[in-house]
Amino acid sequence: MDGGGSDPDGELVARAGRGDAGAIQSLMARKLPRMLALGQRMLGDAHEAEDVAQEVFLRVWREASQWRPGAARFDTWMHRVAINLCYDRLRRRRVTTMAEPPDQVDPGPQPDRALIASDVGRRVQQALMSLPDRQREALTLCHYQELGNIEAAEIMEVSIEALESLLSRGRRALRTALEDLRP
Repeated sequence: MDGGGSDPDGELVARAGRGDAGAIQSLMARKLPRMLALGQRMLGDAHEAEDVAQEVFLRVWREASQWRPGAARFDTWMHRVAINLCYDRLRRRRVTTMAEPPDQVDPGPQPDRALIASDVGRRVQQALMSLPDRQREALTLCHYQELGNIEAAEIMEVSIEALESLLSRGRRALRTALEDLRP
């Protein structure tokens, strides 16, 4: 390992690979909020997002000693692992039936602004969850994870043109789904 090179996480990963618990703690402090946000946006469930983030960091701990910089940035690899774990959970959901229907949100008007903002956030999350997986992944990486198109395309293993197409279709679908929220 070269100790970092152009990868801003390289030195921490090298140290984690040598068993340095402080390095993995530093990586967690740096990356945990983004992994949680990614899991939340992809899965729509905070508890599942925490499980995904935990699994990502377990893999970091186990595989840091094999990390070789150069092919992709470490952050890109972490995002790819998190996305794959989210897809695994989404696939399991499709084959799992619920014992009881989920609680229904009261569709009535909300008198308080905080409740209205919460309702809008919930609506946006529901609309995001209704998108096809690849469109949701593209929007999550670019808009919520604030990654550039090049890095998002690399994580998704698609061309930049394909990513832009997914983003365009996803945005269009969100606009349609949330049309009634426009002033």
